Amino acid sequence: MNALELLLNRHSCPRLAEPAPAGEQLDTIFKAGLRAPDHATLTPWEFIVFTGEQRDRLGEILAAAAEARGEAPEAVDKARKAPLRAPMVIAVAAKVKPHDKVPALEQQLSAGCALMAMQMAAQAQGFNGIWRSGWFIFDRSIHDGLGLDEQDQLVGFLYLGTPLVEVRKLPERDPAQFVRYFE
Repeated sequence: MNALELLLNRHSCPRLAEPAPAGEQLDTIFKAGLRAPDHATLTPWEFIVFTGEQRDRLGEILAAAAEARGEAPEAVDKARKAPLRAPMVIAVAAKVKPHDKVPALEQQLSAGCALMAMQMAAQAQGFNGIWRSGWFIFDRSIHDGLGLDEQDQLVGFLYLGTPLVEVRKLPERDPAQFVRYFE
């Protein structure tokens, strides 16, 4: 599959199993993420990898945050089990650095681009994944549990593995419905 086919057929897969990418495949995924647009070459990203029992530790961090929010016991349990939906979870954080010309939002967008590039690199190698976010990425106790600094911002969790199901083809969209030429 060439790059254009990959982009035009991008899709997420929520049902993932072993094996997860490893070795050279995983290194390629990280290298793709490191090619994201990066104004002023700030490299404002950090990739935190969870596999095996580390996913349980992430689940405990998520569950504690859900409990602190007053979530129902079912939601706390769901948060605890969330990282077990894939053999690998990569938390992607924007490591925001003070800069006169590159505001925090631009650095966060850069980290988001890194996450998508990593997902595409995984898919290009026969793996798949899903970008998960929700309230988890904004919760400061989760940031603290992951060792992030106050100015840092999670942009998502990339769940990776081997697809268990054939993913449904996404509907075709007419670009004319989303494009406007300025007059």
